[in-house]
Amino acid sequence: MHLTGYVGLLFSLLAFLFLACWAGFAAWGDRRGSLALVERGQIVGAGGVVLSSLILLVALMSRDYSFQYVYDNVDNTLDFIYTLTAFWGGREGSLLFWELIIAACGVVFVFTPSYRVLSERTKLYFWMFFLAIQGFFLLLLTCWSNPFIEMVPPPTDGRGLNPLLRNPGMIFHPPLLFLGFAGYAIPAACALAASIAGEQKSWVKACRNWNLLSWVFLTAGIVLGGWWSYMELGWGGYWAWDPVENASLIPWFAGTAVLHTSIIEARRNALQRTNVFLMGLTFLLCIFSTYLTRSGVIDSLHTFGESGVSQPLFWGQAVMLALIVMVPVLSERHTHRSLSEFLSRQGMLVITAWFLLALGMVVALGTMWPVISKLWTDHPMGLDANFYNRVCLPFMSVLVLLFAFCPWLGWKGGLRDRRGFLGVAGVLAAALAVLLASGMTKPLAALAAAASVAALASIVLLFVLFPPLRRARHNWGVYGIHLGLALLALGIAFSGPYKSEREVVLGRGETARVAGYDITYVDRLDDTTPELRARATATLKVEKEGKLVGMMTPDKRIYRNFERQQFSEVSTIFSLGNEVYATLLGFTEDDRGSFKISVNPLVNWLWIGGTIMCLMPFLAMTRLRRPGEEK
Repeated sequence: MHLTGYVGLLFSLLAFLFLACWAGFAAWGDRRGSLALVERGQIVGAGGVVLSSLILLVALMSRDYSFQYVYDNVDNTLDFIYTLTAFWGGREGSLLFWELIIAACGVVFVFTPSYRVLSERTKLYFWMFFLAIQGFFLLLLTCWSNPFIEMVPPPTDGRGLNPLLRNPGMIFHPPLLFLGFAGYAIPAACALAASIAGEQKSWVKACRNWNLLSWVFLTAGIVLGGWWSYMELGWGGYWAWDPVENASLIPWFAGTAVLHTSIIEARRNALQRTNVFLMGLTFLLCIFSTYLTRSGVIDSLHTFGESGVSQPLFWGQAVMLALIVMVPVLSERHTHRSLSEFLSRQGMLVITAWFLLALGMVVALGTMWPVISKLWTDHPMGLDANFYNRVCLPFMSVLVLLFAFCPWLGWKGGLRDRRGFLGVAGVLAAALAVLLASGMTKPLAALAAAASVAALASIVLLFVLFPPLRRARHNWGVYGIHLGLALLALGIAFSGPYKSEREVVLGRGETARVAGYDITYVDRLDDTTPELRARATATLKVEKEGKLVGMMTPDKRIYRNFERQQFSEVSTIFSLGNEVYATLLGFTEDDRGSFKISVNPLVNWLWIGGTIMCLMPFLAMTRLRRPGEEK
């Protein structure tokens, strides 16, 4: 089975590399009739990847410890669902999962109207790029990150999955991120192919739904990752600016930027070279995310440590960067059209895109700072969360302000509606005054919160003053995304700067006061399970002004095979206002409990806003007519 799994990957590698060369040769020589072979080859090659994936999955489910990957990620006590998620829980398996989704996307794309509207020459160039991408991942899997290494003799038990990964978030978070990353391979390859082939039809329109869907998956993965961090790591927050958290956020900034600039190309046929570059850059940054988490270049709680994929990933990124710079520059297809004035909706879209790219650059430089600083010091240091918060909050505040006022500008300049513009400005001023008067003393947080309220009011006013907007499903989708983002920004403005946190040590029956809440340590329960060597659960009673708010049961765990580490499971009392959050830090020798208690204002609006952002794009997707279909 080990050999069969490896041969399946090797077969797909050779098939994809041959077909990529064949597609490029056929497109360059304008040889007709080669396209069918390449399309069938994608399906056959994807079959090899599916076969190898099934073999690894069966080995995990049967706990076949002759596979080193199974030994490293599974043990005899691991639950069924987490045994399944171990497929993408390790370095080798996650890379195989990456390639599996890319291959599946390629097969699906063949049967979509988006693919059928492209010219044959563009399709051939598309396959040249897309197959080369798959070949690169398969090269990593067959040479440097092989999931089919055999252990002789096989052990009777495995090391087990990292306890931090034994969380419901593990079921959805990595697959969603990989779906987003892999999905971007389609529009990136299309953009480069259309640029080279001189495609007359707009790849932006053809790939709009793919672009949106990839953005949805990536956004959902990031939001779910924040929730996972909040509920699993026990430090009281949802975003620590850890290098791996940043790695998923950086391509999101680029992908969001290209969604805005592509509107201008779709409406005015401008920014063609810019969009080709940004689309390629988005996918390149997805690979950069993989580089950060799997190369060992940056130390992080989430990374897999050093590995042999570091050098090939680095050079693969270098080659792709050269391509996405050279292809749009050398292409002769692109037209040159000037944009409207600065204070227009076009101008605001461009400014929004540049702000997003600037944020991505700041986060990328901050993440790579330990590596960059090695150029002039032997003691490089990383940048802490305070750096990102100081730099990114002003950018976020300005972006939300842009979302509030941009819809009221005319497409070519001037005001679309003076009443709406002044109404939003009035809401902004009133919200800022109320927030400052109510004790919100941090100016940037107050501005971000007021801007969020103004953005929400802007969307409501648009639908009130322009009834035709309400009749188009697309408008509900577009403005729904911005509504979700405004709610998310509102949650960030309050939950981070105004979190109350305190560490307390309590005996049974003792009470501590945190941000107006009375926290009483009631009892302790100790137990074990086949998976856990030991578990201690504390019961806390939460009251406010003498009234019971709820009970919390944080616990501390020691897992089998990980006996040198202790892991916390937090407990919360849900609220749309102030959420109470408790982490059990441990117990003293006299059986007193040590707790970290946090009160997080409006934190759940992040998850509500994030969910809205992930659902609304489905309303904004458009039906693309097939060639020859009547309007």
